[in-house]
Amino acid sequence: MELFFREYGEPAKPPLIVFHGLLGSSRNWQAAGTDLGRFFRVYCLDLRNHGKSPHAFPHSYRAMMNDVFRWMDVQGLGSSHFLGHSMGGKLAMKIACERPERLRSLVVVDIAPKRYPNSHDSEYEAMRLIDLSALPSRMAADRFLADAVPDRGKRQFLLTNLAKREDGNGFRWIVNLDALEKNQREIEESPIGPDHLFEGRTLFIVGGRSDYFDESDNSLVGRSFPNAIVKRIEESGHNPHFEFREEFVSLVAKFSKPTEGG
Repeated sequence: MELFFREYGEPAKPPLIVFHGLLGSSRNWQAAGTDLGRFFRVYCLDLRNHGKSPHAFPHSYRAMMNDVFRWMDVQGLGSSHFLGHSMGGKLAMKIACERPERLRSLVVVDIAPKRYPNSHDSEYEAMRLIDLSALPSRMAADRFLADAVPDRGKRQFLLTNLAKREDGNGFRWIVNLDALEKNQREIEESPIGPDHLFEGRTLFIVGGRSDYFDESDNSLVGRSFPNAIVKRIEESGHNPHFEFREEFVSLVAKFSKPTEGG
């Protein structure tokens, strides 16, 4: 599988690989990726079944991990700094615990190593209800989603996955809804078990207004990531790389302390 990716920063800088969240893509990281490019050679990947990368079953952390290793090998990257948001943070945690030699440092954004039950079922259902063949515009799609997804910001995020069909007849979802729905229960699970351990340098960045990470999750982090630091951006929700980009980039850059040698 040839994953699509976007690059930022000079080639001589230390590599940083970024994984987006569920129903996201590398497109969501263009602004933060550009800013992080002052410190790193940034690679923002589209994970399988998302963005411009190929669609394939299954959508599992194991499959995504193997995709990443193949991509790294093609790029000639033996190791890298890793940053993952939400589902991408779970993927980064799994890689860190199972293949620590591939990481220089780990940054996990607003997700904990635990199960998140029924976290996207309503969004999938709402997306399925839209008749894409008869959809006249993106604005119409927003109106269709409004009852099921009242939060406008969340609707706009979902609609980043809507694209016009190449033949001009209606729209299509660029994400593989079949694969995501079929594997949603696995996506919700923790990607690591109670005996998994990563002793490398780790930073968790969490939003103070997010419901994805609470105080009780600190013990879960400490169990598997004993050298982790948890930083809260108090006024942020689930997307600190959007909502407080300057502070977010500063935290990542200071933590990883990139040098020319990586």
